[in-house]
Amino acid sequence: MQSGLYIVGTPLGNLSDMSPRAVDVLRSVDLIAAEDTRVFGKLASHFDIKTKRVSCHEHNERDVIPELIEKIQSGMAIACVSDAGMPAISDPGFRLVRAARDAGVDVFVVPGGVAAIAALVLSGFPTDRFTFCGFFDEKKIREDNKIPHTIIYYESPNRIMNTIATMARVMPERKIAIVREITKIHEETIIGYPAELMGIDAPRGEIVIVVAPRPEIKMSDEEISNIVNDIAATSMKSAAADLAARTGISKKEAYKRLLNKGGVDD
Repeated sequence: MQSGLYIVGTPLGNLSDMSPRAVDVLRSVDLIAAEDTRVFGKLASHFDIKTKRVSCHEHNERDVIPELIEKIQSGMAIACVSDAGMPAISDPGFRLVRAARDAGVDVFVVPGGVAAIAALVLSGFPTDRFTFCGFFDEKKIREDNKIPHTIIYYESPNRIMNTIATMARVMPERKIAIVREITKIHEETIIGYPAELMGIDAPRGEIVIVVAPRPEIKMSDEEISNIVNDIAATSMKSAAADLAARTGISKKEAYKRLLNKGGVDD
């Protein structure tokens, strides 16, 4: 094969989604840099891929990447794979690609599934504009809620119920889709407002959360007042930020309404 770095997408779950080109590349390269060689070993066994492999993950990238680049510069063809889907999308890979670009070596892509995009399609929410925010971060949700279009997060099963509760508090007016186990036997998509989903059984497996665009219709004074009463017990600073995020009004207006304890101006 031509020397260079090959970024190879693998199935999200269903092995039938593996492309013939991906199999051919992984059989033909000189070395495979895998996120977890044990996980990749199962895929390799299924497709009779006997290529030598090394680990390349977030904990050893700094040490491994220079060695991989040197091997490519010496004429080797090296493939990079993650545990599932496309490398570099909230998975190891982008640092290796960046190093390859900096070193001036060729980089090729063999496309595969991306859980964020698959979940977006399954949600039925608008796809003309969307923002992928990686793994959900509770500290950033108020800022994220300012994004008017569709938002996509990854989440773990042990945190999902707390995340839904946080969304019910900060973005109650935005529908969400909980998409899990994409392409697998137990694939499921649950759609509703966060408050409606707080009582569901905790989803298991690989989870993607898709958040619908912010409603274009501004909340009524009565609806805003109800939210004010709901959060007025918290500190003034955090309450004002919470109210502004949940209603779309300015922080100045939020402070004013909180000072009036939710009363509507005469």
